[in-house]
Amino acid sequence: MAIVNLFYVSLLLLPLFLLFLLSIIIRPRPVQIPIKKRHVFITGGSSGIGLALAHQAASEGARISILSRSIDKLEEAKNAIRLSTGIDVAIFAADVRDFEAVQRAVDEVGPIDVLIVNQGVFVAQELEEQKLDEVRFIIDVNLMGSFNMIKATLPGMKRSRKDRGPGSISLMSSQAGQVGIYGYTAYSASKFGLRGLAEALQQEVIGDNIHVSLVFPPDTKTPGLVEENKRKPQLTSIIAASSSAMTADEVAKKALDGIKSGSFIIPCNSEGILLSMATAGLSPQRSYLMAFVEVVAAGILRFAALCFQWNLYGSIEKSRMQKN
Repeated sequence: MAIVNLFYVSLLLLPLFLLFLLSIIIRPRPVQIPIKKRHVFITGGSSGIGLALAHQAASEGARISILSRSIDKLEEAKNAIRLSTGIDVAIFAADVRDFEAVQRAVDEVGPIDVLIVNQGVFVAQELEEQKLDEVRFIIDVNLMGSFNMIKATLPGMKRSRKDRGPGSISLMSSQAGQVGIYGYTAYSASKFGLRGLAEALQQEVIGDNIHVSLVFPPDTKTPGLVEENKRKPQLTSIIAASSSAMTADEVAKKALDGIKSGSFIIPCNSEGILLSMATAGLSPQRSYLMAFVEVVAAGILRFAALCFQWNLYGSIEKSRMQKN
């Protein structure tokens, strides 16, 4: 009887001990990033998720700057934000692929507290069919454009941290940056690259009180998605449908909440939460409760991932048989 009681006590104490241990070892430590009365700079801010983020941050009392290529869309966004929030927005027309143009915008706008690197382009096509110029364009905008933006912003952001409190750099990735998908060869490569950038960058800037976040939205209902769907291979559309689409406002709310809590990985829906746990790997984790779930569920999630791959490759094989 004593042995049975000891067994049950051990079952109870083991999770508590693990929680205690995780609360000690998680790094970086938990942090809160304020938004009110702080300068939020958003690339790709004239439409879609970027515009929704600008609206929501402005409604919380932030000073907003947005950067995009189209001056007409920027003017429309500026007027819309002023109308809904009363906040006047600074706008900058520049291509993130042009470092000098980005640097000029950053120099003009002054110290940035929260940088949201949100620009992105996407064309779904099998690599064999896709032109290399298009592949380069996707990688240049999504990945190199992010390097350009961060490189331009970082010196000023570091200098102002002592007086302005914690800073944040957020990168808008994609669920296609967590798992490779048929037809997303170039796009997934550009978004997977953001993860390596974010993990290494967080180590470099943590000592300067700057905190990095990675946002992983699913397909988002934006004007860009309509155009993307016209070229998607049929199999890509079938696979992408396994994760429900969200509105730009929904993604923006999840992203901003995650940024404010200093989360490194920010999933946006239930499928995204499972993907984030299954692909956690060596990524930072600030929440010891979430770390506990990741540790306990690791084996089950690996089995679920293998089931997903079984289904995925089954769909690919079926599609190929139908073509033949």
